[in-house]
Amino acid sequence: MTIQGRQTNEEEIRFVRKLIRENPELHRTAISKELAKIWDWRDCSGRLKDMACRTFLLKLHNRGDIVLPPLRRAAPKRKKSLPEIPHSKTPITGSLKEFLPLRIEAVSPKSEFLPLFKSFLARYHYLGYGGTVGKNISYLIRDNCDRPLACLLFGAAAWQIAPRDSFIGWSHETRKNGLDFIVNNTRFLILPWVTVPHLASCILGSVSRRIQKDWIRKYNHPVYLLETFVEKERFKGTCYKASNWKYLGDTKGRTRNGKNSDPKAPIKEVLVYPLHRHFRELLLQEPLLRK
Repeated sequence: MTIQGRQTNEEEIRFVRKLIRENPELHRTAISKELAKIWDWRDCSGRLKDMACRTFLLKLHNRGDIVLPPLRRAAPKRKKSLPEIPHSKTPITGSLKEFLPLRIEAVSPKSEFLPLFKSFLARYHYLGYGGTVGKNISYLIRDNCDRPLACLLFGAAAWQIAPRDSFIGWSHETRKNGLDFIVNNTRFLILPWVTVPHLASCILGSVSRRIQKDWIRKYNHPVYLLETFVEKERFKGTCYKASNWKYLGDTKGRTRNGKNSDPKAPIKEVLVYPLHRHFRELLLQEPLLRK
């Protein structure tokens, strides 16, 4: 069976039961870290995938295959809303050249711009901001007078998307090995008081040219393809297509956990942008062969 992207069997499940039984002092987090070390379960940059292992164990627990130790404390409740950071809403209009050069800030967890970035997405993006999980990079775009113009958020690639997987030529196994080398543009927001023709496509082009170096600097491995999903009933994806992103097809409207063919989510266009001319060959390689 495949659980959390890992093929497993009854022998491994018995091993997990034994690990829990023989180490009663270990809590859930410690068990997941220990198991990830034993199985050498790592991502392409060599980091232990203890979060994936924790989810793997929880799924086994929920299936009744193992019994995890009781939770030490209840999971913290997510904040319903983020505090609004004071900011100007004075209209910004004009031709693109008036605002160049753009200042592209990679927003780190310690950045002074992080609260403003979160606040903008929470209040002005139709999907809001629910935090980040896994590998991600955030960008705040400012003009040559330091006025905020836009926000972008990139994160983990979608696990399984038929148009993308067909375009690359992935099998189940090669997809599992290659997902770390694709990054998904999950949020793109031009602030509502900004009206500058061609700004969005200019931002996409600028970020696409630098994200490779930013990702390597942060996670010590490259990415070869960007992807995004554009909700068809809301947007036309004009800025992506003007920036040479390639349209591959539409999603089928099923959610991550959908188990039948009934659409439960909005239909979205699937678009990709290669960061390397040999991206397909690189994504089909074994992880250790990628450079």
